[in-house]
Amino acid sequence: MEAGTLAACAEFAQRRDRRSQAKTSRRDHRGCRRNRRYPRQSYNRPIPLCTRCPVNDSGLAVPVSELTRRVRVSLEREFPLLWVAGEVSNLTRAASGHVYFSLKDESAQVRCVMFRSRAQGVPWRLENGQQVEVRALPSLYEARGEFQLTVEAMRRAGLGRLFEAFARLKQRLETEGLFAAERKRPLPEYPRAIGIVTSPRAAALDDVVAAVRRRAPHVPLILYPTLVQGDAAGEAIAAAVAAVGKRAECDVVLIVRGGGSMEDLWAFNEEIVARALAACPVTTISGVGHESDFTIADFVADHRAATPTAAAEQATQGWYEARGHVAKLSTALARNAGYRLRSAQQRLDSLSLQLVHPTARLQRAHGTLDLVSSRLESLRAAGFSARRARIDGLALRLIRETPQIEGRLGHLRLLSQRMETALREQSAHRRQRLAALGDGLHHLNPESILGRGFAIVRDTAGKVLVDTNELVAGDAISLQFAGAEVEATVNSIRPAQPGLHPN
Repeated sequence: MEAGTLAACAEFAQRRDRRSQAKTSRRDHRGCRRNRRYPRQSYNRPIPLCTRCPVNDSGLAVPVSELTRRVRVSLEREFPLLWVAGEVSNLTRAASGHVYFSLKDESAQVRCVMFRSRAQGVPWRLENGQQVEVRALPSLYEARGEFQLTVEAMRRAGLGRLFEAFARLKQRLETEGLFAAERKRPLPEYPRAIGIVTSPRAAALDDVVAAVRRRAPHVPLILYPTLVQGDAAGEAIAAAVAAVGKRAECDVVLIVRGGGSMEDLWAFNEEIVARALAACPVTTISGVGHESDFTIADFVADHRAATPTAAAEQATQGWYEARGHVAKLSTALARNAGYRLRSAQQRLDSLSLQLVHPTARLQRAHGTLDLVSSRLESLRAAGFSARRARIDGLALRLIRETPQIEGRLGHLRLLSQRMETALREQSAHRRQRLAALGDGLHHLNPESILGRGFAIVRDTAGKVLVDTNELVAGDAISLQFAGAEVEATVNSIRPAQPGLHPN
């Protein structure tokens, strides 16, 4: 248990004690005549004061019940919940489940009561003569006026010192880094051999062997015998763990032990065991005690299991899953093989139905051949008849379409004469038109115009001049006549006189 956990438990107990005291004080103060919120009928007699009020010095007698109540309240207020050590004696178990006993030492004893709800939480069988430590509330049983302890919790004597030693060692090893996650090694997926560090007579060994045989029966187990309880158990466990590393026979080692009290499991809380586990080169699994038990070995080991059986299950997890996977594959293979076999059988049955004797097949083929022959003969005869009828029809159409040669030749001669006549007339007409066009071209010929006394005037660039505005005195010009070309210079430009025309 960690130091922080112990402190939290102590703080919780203190808060619970304060709540219990406040509740008891409020309950006892209800009858006080000075508490107006909770008046009580007096039946014509004085109402005594509670322990929170001044002492009753009026001279009136106090009933025994009031006295015992006030004593009980004083005890419970003065002595809160505390741990008391002693030896159990006069143990009695009531039918209701409550436990009554005396707690004594060399010089005194006190009656104790532990109610059923609390007694059920004691993890061992309580017997006379046992040395225990009880967390109890001092009180007074008013019915008999007896001083007693109301027990809330119980532990074996010396357990508190063991817890303190456990917390100190855990804190020191954690500071050194022995619990660090970085140094934890993963579990081998398929260990070839599994080592077991435990007592040969321990029930945990039987549990581990049964679990491994159930999940991975082919994996060999190697036992490293050791003590698991007693003063020499720590050194024996450390030596067994060291032997695991030296012999290098297994891939994972289980450090296991069955459940027990903290004293029974103390060997796994010793520093020598923690150091041996940290130095072990083989992956370690701690399976000490039950699920609620924690030891130093659990924190130092590479992996922690709640029980020895759980440790064996962790070590064989890979083989177990592989076994299940192989089983699934085997089932699927058998299912597929059966399916394919059934399909092949069905196909074979279908083919066997199609298998026919050769004689029967020949007879069937012969009958088919006769049928095809008769159909072919029928088709041939029908085809010949159809083709003959078509040829006859075509012959009739050919006769009807044959032209009359005599009539066509006479018509052809007539058309030839008409064409020759048309050609002659058209040729004469074309010659006449051609002559007319020739005359027109002759009249339009520039040389014919020049022959009548005209001339073509050009400038030095050869451009034909048609307007005197394009000339000035002194320009060089050329004059083209019918038979020659003359170069000239413009001396002057005069307007044309009306009525003068060239001959």
